[in-house]
Amino acid sequence: MQRTSLEHTILHLIDCEEEELKTFSGMCLRREVKKGEILSRPGLIPNEVFFMESGLLRVIISDEKGSEHTIHFAMENQFIADYSAFMLKNQSLYTLEVLNDGVVYVMPREAIDWGYSNLKEGDKLGRKIAEYYFIYQDQRVRNTYSLSPKERYDQISQIFPKIHDRVPQHMIASYLGITPVHLSRLKKEGLKS
Repeated sequence: MQRTSLEHTILHLIDCEEEELKTFSGMCLRREVKKGEILSRPGLIPNEVFFMESGLLRVIISDEKGSEHTIHFAMENQFIADYSAFMLKNQSLYTLEVLNDGVVYVMPREAIDWGYSNLKEGDKLGRKIAEYYFIYQDQRVRNTYSLSPKERYDQISQIFPKIHDRVPQHMIASYLGITPVHLSRLKKEGLKS
């Protein structure tokens, strides 16, 4: 039986009957996305969670001066949304920007609500996705305050494999909380080691 990447990921996280899996995945929309496309923007109440089948997405927040700060990248087989705004039904603060052409599954709120109520382990699925996101965010905050920029630079490839080949360096610098010039210096130091 041919399964989608979304179905494979769900089955990796929980036990699920074939019929309930097909009903749930049938409520989700598989959508091709193009570089530069915005999937969510500040001021809107997000009503979907995205699953990355292919491509790359960047989560951005802009400060009062309009400068963009990269908060997160989402790669293949990852769920992404402005989770807090989604759960609280508040306006989003983040922009979700597509960096590479790809495919996402759009999981509308109705599908997620159906999954909680009807999937045998729907609550477990939601919990596992939330746990992953919490652990990622906790490690991100911890690393920001406890690691040097060099140590954060050294770790980024472990967190996001092949990221240096997939995004412009200024976005990596933004994610690391450093200037592009500082990033260039770190990369040169790494080549000398």
